[in-house]
Amino acid sequence: MIKIGIVGTGILGEAVGLHLLNVGYEVTVFNRTKNKTEKLEVKGAKVADSPKQVAENSELIITVVKDAEAVNDVIFGNSGIIFGKHEEMCIADMSTVNPNATKEISQKVNSEGVDYIEIPVMGGPNLAIDGKLLVMASGREESFERYKSVLEKIGEQTFYLGNTGSAHSIKLAMNLQIAMVALSLSEGITLTKNAGLDPEIFLKVLNSTGFKTTMSQNKAYKMIKDSYTATFTLANLKKDLDTVNDTAVSANTELPMAQLARKIYSNAIDEGFANIDYTGIIAYIKNLSKEN
Repeated sequence: MIKIGIVGTGILGEAVGLHLLNVGYEVTVFNRTKNKTEKLEVKGAKVADSPKQVAENSELIITVVKDAEAVNDVIFGNSGIIFGKHEEMCIADMSTVNPNATKEISQKVNSEGVDYIEIPVMGGPNLAIDGKLLVMASGREESFERYKSVLEKIGEQTFYLGNTGSAHSIKLAMNLQIAMVALSLSEGITLTKNAGLDPEIFLKVLNSTGFKTTMSQNKAYKMIKDSYTATFTLANLKKDLDTVNDTAVSANTELPMAQLARKIYSNAIDEGFANIDYTGIIAYIKNLSKEN
């Protein structure tokens, strides 16, 4: 089987790694905070001391890090992936980054004789652990086809979207939907509750219509109970909204709601909600009503 490396074993990277181990792949991992590799090591992963060492022991190296700067660093920085390059190696970026930055990184990687694809996903760690993510892939089609079998283990659905930058563009558009739905649910729940009604009635009606979402059917009930255990933090979604807006500027595109969403999430972070789940934006919305 293809030897897989994972650089970045936060919440998502860890879950992807555990699933790949469960289905029989040999996995080598690296994370700057080494204790975040402990669960993977217990399940049989090899823990490397650097991204370079991951590359030396892997054919497909999946990067799951914060942003484009972090992707660039783990590839080209001190003891980076590129210094462990070898024939048939491919880097697959699962981070959420600006598509323009992805194109630049891809060109740099390709100039070193190494393949590069982007594979951002939809779905959190609860889906990743069972291989039920949705994978969006772009880059050289030959590289995608070579590693398609791995991607189909990671995801329940896999879409090849074309040239480099395509997958990250769609991923940003998808995360924009997440931000908007979370805000809409937060305001609907808050309005219902402050009108003296049980917000579960709102959700029951909503989920009986074509406007229901996975969020309204699941996480919304936790939102009502002020339960915000993070599968994807509010700070991370705000970071993605920054990237959405930066990408829009570079594409000469006006996205007024994306700009407003970024401001709201930024204000929530300033109020101390950064490290809870992104659906915790409802806590900030509720606080605004208390202030009034």
